[in-house]
Formats: sequence, structure tokens, C-alpha cells
Amino acid sequence: MPMLDRFLDPATVSLKICGVTTREDAEQLVALGVHALGVNFWPKSKRYLAAENAGWLQGLAGRILRVGVFVNEPAELPLRLIREGFLDVVQLHGDESPEDARFYQASGIPFFKAIGVRTPADLDRALEFGASAILLDAHAPGVYGGTGGTFDWNAASAFQSRHPELAVVLAGGIVPENAELAAATVRPVALDVASGAELAPGIKDFSKVCALLAALKH
Repeated sequence: MPMLDRFLDPATVSLKICGVTTREDAEQLVALGVHALGVNFWPKSKRYLAAENAGWLQGLAGRILRVGVFVNEPAELPLRLIREGFLDVVQLHGDESPEDARFYQASGIPFFKAIGVRTPADLDRALEFGASAILLDAHAPGVYGGTGGTFDWNAASAFQSRHPELAVVLAGGIVPENAELAAATVRPVALDVASGAELAPGIKDFSKVCALLAALKH
């Protein structure tokens, strides 16, 4: 099964560790069997990695799903990183519109669209993008790339029930202590964790990563 299909398989809940900034952390995630990693290419992020320092991503091809996180970024950089073998998936984590997403659809580039959830209307917007997966995160105006806050998981669960055809990735305030509840409540295809698996922004805590993997096995 191709790596993206395996990550999006609704029969299991995958784990994506986001905000990876070093080759060493990435290799450890591979060794532990983490399904996907995210690299933040938004310059204002606490976990920013400049594209010129991301060459190590090429060596991870076929070993872990590589997701590039972009915020209101013109398509040129994501497209180049996909074509040069740095990334497998583009994650649009800003104020991108369905019109912005059409380029990726037309180019056959897999992409996730992040939606900040405040009201049911925010969830309804998810239907317009044609994304490979919808990433549901806490609503935080002007704050991109993850806030560390949770939102109403029951709303996400209801949305998932109404739209079983959509692959939903759940983010926002997930830590080892609540990961099992998050997975059981929403039944997403994956959990996306950044601050909940860190020692400091961009530096991963592998005891937390192992605890998250163990929670999902339950």
C-alpha cells in the first residue's frame, strides 16, 4: 500500500509528528515507526526550517510520509520541494481559499488543508477544498502552524459522521494523556502532534512520542 494511502487508511489511527527541525529527530521518528512527520516552512513559526536547510528530507523518501507545512505561500516553493523529492504532501495551514487549492488538485499534488474550528460553519468550509485530508485544529486568528489548544472534539466527531468520505486528521492540544480519548472520540485517520511531543519548540521528546504511539495501539 502506498505510504499516503496507509497514512489515510481509516482502519487505523496514524500518528504525525509536526514541527520537526533536525535530521536526528527525523531518523528517530522513522526508527520508532511514526507514520508521518511535518516540517514547517512558515518563517514566523517557532519550528521554522528554511528550505535550504531541509536537504535531509530527501534521504527519508519511502521511509516516512513527509509533509511540508505552508502558510499563505505561493505555489512555487511547495511545488519545487515536491518535484525535488523533499516532500510527499503539502499542508496548507493558512488562509488559503478553495481557489488556491485548485492548483494542487490540477497538478495531482496530494495536499492537506488545515481548518481552524470555532463554529460548525468553519467545518462546512472543509468540503470546498478537495483535499486529500482535512486537518481540524483549534481556531486562533492570526496564529498559524498550530496553537497547542484544543477545540470541541464532539463537533469534529459529528462532522466525521456526516462526511465519512473525508479523511480527517485531528490536531490541537493533543498530548500522551489525551491521545487515546481524542482517537476514540473522533476516529480520525490520524492525530497530528507538535508541542505535545516536545522538549522545546522543534526539539522532540521521544518518551512522549513512544507514549503517543502506545496510546494509539489501544
